[in-house]
Amino acid sequence: MRIIDIARLEVAVEQFAHREPRIVAAGNFATPWALLNLADKALPAYRLFQLCAQPGIPVRDGVRHESPFVGPGMRGLASLDFLPARLSLVPRILATTHVPDIVLLHTTPPRDGKVSLGVEVNILPAAIEQALARGGLVIAQINRNMPYTYGDAELSLDAIDFAFDHDSPLPSPARRADPVAGATAAGIAAHVAPLVPDGATLQAGIGAVPDAVLAGLTERRGLRIWSEMISDGVADLAAHGALDPATPVTASFLFGSQELYAWADCNPELRMLRTETVNDPARIAAQPTMTSINTALQVDLYAQANASYANGRIYSGFGGQTDFTVGALHSAGGQAIIALPSWHAKTGTSTLIPQLTTPVTSFQHTAIVTDQGTAHLLGCDQRGQAIHLIEHAAHPDARDELRDAAGRLGLFGTVSF
Repeated sequence: MRIIDIARLEVAVEQFAHREPRIVAAGNFATPWALLNLADKALPAYRLFQLCAQPGIPVRDGVRHESPFVGPGMRGLASLDFLPARLSLVPRILATTHVPDIVLLHTTPPRDGKVSLGVEVNILPAAIEQALARGGLVIAQINRNMPYTYGDAELSLDAIDFAFDHDSPLPSPARRADPVAGATAAGIAAHVAPLVPDGATLQAGIGAVPDAVLAGLTERRGLRIWSEMISDGVADLAAHGALDPATPVTASFLFGSQELYAWADCNPELRMLRTETVNDPARIAAQPTMTSINTALQVDLYAQANASYANGRIYSGFGGQTDFTVGALHSAGGQAIIALPSWHAKTGTSTLIPQLTTPVTSFQHTAIVTDQGTAHLLGCDQRGQAIHLIEHAAHPDARDELRDAAGRLGLFGTVSF
């Protein structure tokens, strides 16, 4: 790794200007903003491949956007190429159809011949390997505010071509104060918490509902964490003594408060691993009492979940939900839970609908949990699934309509065609 100034970095990047290079950049809240802006200045046209891109990424003529998990920075763009893929398979895409030319990292300063990727490991090791194997370029933005994490986050200096120093505060996601949404999330969490026993292994997705669920588990003991992402709820479980002290917290990326970043820094009880490992359904299935807790935008009477599309357009993507749903169902004593509000407050509509019209994100869950209660589904026939969903998870204002729809769909008996 050579530490050089911005002018020489621009010259290095400009070597790819004769073609439309693919840039893979750290995403979520680990975006190397200074480095990304430098590359945008140096290249007239390129493809930006990023997971959960945040607002502020380059959006202009000449920039094509690519993502298997769409963040607010790319959502709704005409220039977006959405790649439908389980997160566990994204490294395969980077090795075949979407090979990176340039990889932009956000790292800690060097230490004992290594840097750390800090809060974002995810698909970056795979991208680095492919770029180096194909004559690409790996560049790091070194930031003293990046927490030093272990596992696959640690990267040899030999894996980085160039770097430059640029200290900046590590951003945290904005938290909106919404008393109604908070009360709903707490209500859902109250139904989910009894499903989680001591000693369970947890994966919790992104959002207010998974955060509320973790907050309701502080009295548990011996919990383990095997999750693609973690946030403040996991650090809070650790502070309350709810986690198994003999088992490191395993994750692939994290984001949250500054307190979370301080907890993660040089924490030997945190292990950050690459996507192919954390999201491998077979490895997930090997975790004891694996309990996957995710959310969705809609669930239908066939117990299919949509967590990817809103108003017929891509909102996010599969992410790791499919990986963890399958893995958890094959774990000894495992559960795959979808937790969501029963009602869309803004639109005044039910989140439980007769039948999805969008691509399905996941299905065959153990239970669907809302603020109304828990619909236990494992082992139910289609009629039983529909009954449990309507009577135990649907909002009361939607139940009559859902019963009528279930009858029309033949879920309450046979129909003639």
